[in-house]
Amino acid sequence: MTRSRKQILNAKRTFIATCIALAGLAPAAAQAQAADDKWHFEATLYGWFPGIRGDTSFSVPGSGSPTIDLSSSDVIDALKMAFMGNFAARKGEWGVFTDFVYSDLGGDKSGTRDFTVGHRALPAGVSGNLDLDVKTYIWTIAGTYNLASKPEWSADLLFGARMLQMDQTLDWGFNGNIAGLPVGSRSGSTTVDSTEWDAIIGVRGRVNFGSDRKWFVPYYLDMGTGQSQFTWQAVLGLGYDFGWGTVGAAWRYLDYNFKSSSAVSSMSMSGPAVGVSFRF
Repeated sequence: MTRSRKQILNAKRTFIATCIALAGLAPAAAQAQAADDKWHFEATLYGWFPGIRGDTSFSVPGSGSPTIDLSSSDVIDALKMAFMGNFAARKGEWGVFTDFVYSDLGGDKSGTRDFTVGHRALPAGVSGNLDLDVKTYIWTIAGTYNLASKPEWSADLLFGARMLQMDQTLDWGFNGNIAGLPVGSRSGSTTVDSTEWDAIIGVRGRVNFGSDRKWFVPYYLDMGTGQSQFTWQAVLGLGYDFGWGTVGAAWRYLDYNFKSSSAVSSMSMSGPAVGVSFRF
């Protein structure tokens, strides 16, 4: 169910207030750290294995105004292909961060009634065969400012933008008597393309623990708006630091609530991720 505007506004206010409070730590953090004029880099390759949920209205070609309204979670059941990675660079307290995700998820379902046509339920005796493919490109690019860097924990303020591009293709076919449906043919194919750019603000860092501080809990949280109505993302995991880099696993959740004019009303992706990072 789509969030209410009041819930979204309250979430925005809470998160922005938290970031402002953290930013208040910046002067103290800067004084506590020795100036470092060298560049430090970190590259990460990881695999994210998300499930996807979303509601999309697919226009039916050649049949006027009706749409096939479908929740992707009712059809999608497999990750076909994926590529993920991120890169961070820092000099002193300032830095840059970028993250890229490509995923191709798909699935098919036969004899299903888990969709509507023209916002109407299917007549008795009618079902559908659906084949859905969702290609998703997610690119985050941001500047960072170090708020704290201690043996026990670290935190960076993050500010930038995120791009989401989704290409959804639905192949459909109806079974039964479709005379009561406002469609022009028994089968077809249709595509919905959507690209959204949003400004984001967030925090990222890690909490170190153990006798030698090698174990750590990485965390990431951002929130934003722009072409979408509201988006947020969270990551929480567990990792081990080998000196040359780190290995770890995490749970990642990404959520979008789109504006009423969009064919895609909502989308979320969540699932486990594993990766390895290299410092140089």
